[in-house]
Amino acid sequence: MPADVTAGVAVFDRRTGSFTERVNADHRFRSASIVKLLLTLDFLWDRGPGYDIPQQDRGRLEAMLRSSDDDEASHYWGLRGRSAIIERMVPRLGLTGTAPPPAAYPGYWGYTSLTAADTVRIYRYILDESPAPVRDFIMGNLHRATRCANDGYDQYFGVPSAFEGPWAVKQGWSGFSSGGCTADGTPAAADTAAGAGAAEPAGAVRPSSAGGEGARPVSPASPTRSAADVDLVREALHTTGTVGPDDRTIVAVLSLHPDGTPYGTAYSGLTRLVGSLDVPGARRPSGTWFGTWGDGVRIRAGATTSSAVVSTLPAGADVLVSCQKRGQVISDPPHSSPWWAYLPQYGGYMTTVYIDAESRLPGVPECTETGGRR
Repeated sequence: MPADVTAGVAVFDRRTGSFTERVNADHRFRSASIVKLLLTLDFLWDRGPGYDIPQQDRGRLEAMLRSSDDDEASHYWGLRGRSAIIERMVPRLGLTGTAPPPAAYPGYWGYTSLTAADTVRIYRYILDESPAPVRDFIMGNLHRATRCANDGYDQYFGVPSAFEGPWAVKQGWSGFSSGGCTADGTPAAADTAAGAGAAEPAGAVRPSSAGGEGARPVSPASPTRSAADVDLVREALHTTGTVGPDDRTIVAVLSLHPDGTPYGTAYSGLTRLVGSLDVPGARRPSGTWFGTWGDGVRIRAGATTSSAVVSTLPAGADVLVSCQKRGQVISDPPHSSPWWAYLPQYGGYMTTVYIDAESRLPGVPECTETGGRR
């Protein structure tokens, strides 16, 4: 990572019971949505032997875990006593670097402080110590994390991009200006005359008042940076979860980026960092990484603008390309190309017009009819 990026890393192999990576593991970060794990555990703690979850709460918790819904997090934060939730969970799990939000921000659940080491501890409790219904509910939802969060952010950075499945993730982001991820079945805005991937705005970000996903951090001019000496200024991007069969390895990478860093830049940098780590049981996807440009670039089911939209690429994010094929000619002067790149981690194609390379990508084979290499 660049020198102006701060990262805390902890990778724990459950099979050997040892850490394979531990760098700044006790450095405190604002949690963003990683705290939603603690909100869920606190709710489930006293449910009784059957751990029955009322249907309404089940829907709320599933949205919070799978699609990082901020409104649901705010619901449970207020319902269960705000900072009292963190004060209960710290001794229950034996956390040492976790603390409630600063006193000046009692409603900002995303300003809870957290470390990579404590994040590993939370996952170890869920996987190895919690009652089976609790473990199965939480991990089952994290294994089904959606690419598009409910606030329009692509949350497949880090672990989901660096490794092939199986994996489970709970991601976190705070302070970025981005969004526009197209959820499955959600119609995208019409293509412009430039064709697929034209760089028109991909959608507004829903504002948050809870200090969660997408919320702007405290202004650098604020007189109080944080009561717990936690940086509330720089953009935060965190990837956490498990990798490999039977949730073999727990990965926690928390990061802070210079104020004003584009989401796609942080997205790509964090993914590169995670891909460089020693993660037992991980499988790295095959293909070639390329940088991209443009905003609101669409990924489609086929190599034409009439094909269904699969997702929308975060502006400037790197993409893994497994093969390329000829399709509809796309022009965004002075660039034009008939070639489309297949992105296996999205399951779709994007025009090479918005890839930082020549029209036909060097060293990338042509696709077969099914999208594989020829």
